Amino acid sequence: MPKKSENRETEIIEFIKNHPKCTSQEILDGLNLDISVATLRRKLQELVAEDLINAIGELKSRKYEISNGYNIIRPIDVEQYFEKEIDERIIQDKFNSDLISRTLHNISIFTNTELDQLNNLQEKFKSNSSKLSKSEYKNELERLAIDLIWKSSQIEGNTYSLLETERLLKDKETAAGKTKDEATMLLNHKDALDFIIKNPNYIDPLTVSSIEDIHSILVKELDISRNIRSGRVGISGTNYKPLDNEFQIKEAVESMCTLINSKKNVFDKALLSLVLISYIQPFSDGNKRTARIISNAILINNHFCPISFRTIDSIEYKKAMLVFYEQTNISPFKKVFIGQFEFAVNTYF
Repeated sequence: MPKKSENRETEIIEFIKNHPKCTSQEILDGLNLDISVATLRRKLQELVAEDLINAIGELKSRKYEISNGYNIIRPIDVEQYFEKEIDERIIQDKFNSDLISRTLHNISIFTNTELDQLNNLQEKFKSNSSKLSKSEYKNELERLAIDLIWKSSQIEGNTYSLLETERLLKDKETAAGKTKDEATMLLNHKDALDFIIKNPNYIDPLTVSSIEDIHSILVKELDISRNIRSGRVGISGTNYKPLDNEFQIKEAVESMCTLINSKKNVFDKALLSLVLISYIQPFSDGNKRTARIISNAILINNHFCPISFRTIDSIEYKKAMLVFYEQTNISPFKKVFIGQFEFAVNTYF
């Protein structure tokens, strides 16, 4: 008797993965699905459009195989993934140069459904912000900036509360019991955001030097080296090892800039900068905070709603990033990005 599946899409993809160059009839029979061949073919076309699978040949003899981009955008259960400890996980422990120079050039990062959702949210942002006066818009942007500065710093271990952050940024009043470096980190975030708001096209096109300049603002007066690192760097919680050769690191950043500049979709640009700067780890420290500011700079330059990340749990953020480090899979972080963009549109402006 045919079975009903609550997760038919995953079943179909797994079948194709295990049976390369299979036909639609073979998929139907192999999975014993309770649908017609025509319905299955429509579902297969959707998966082709999402770049999860490739179609080979004409309709009657068409065969299917997993796409090159499948591993990058396939769904991953994050909680299940982290049930295994660090040394038990099977990972890609070395930097994948083909990922940036080839694979990501040829795949769709977002599905059509996801793009529809993001574009509808952006239209809502444009409609709402167009009704604000200049001073009202400035106030909302300032509110978002405070939230972003606080959350971005918290992800890096800063212990200032949101209220303490607001007091520091508005009144220059430091919080009792906090270190000088914590206050400096927050103030540097403000300087970096002020800079991109005043110079929105500074990162258009994105270059190695523009990324280095933003990083320099973020690490000012902190014991962190500026510019592309020349030594090794370790990442806590993972066995992934970034590049350790200065020339290869710079080449990877240049390749990343070429990729991001080639993308027409702003959401692609913003998400890729967010994950790839962190993946390359071009600096000795401050990579993730630089990635968040650069990503927002891209959104601001294109008149898109910036993201504060205010409601993201720091552990959830780090887990999504670890999945990308270890599997070069963007699915969990894409979920973070979409959720935080939706929050920003519905909360500010």
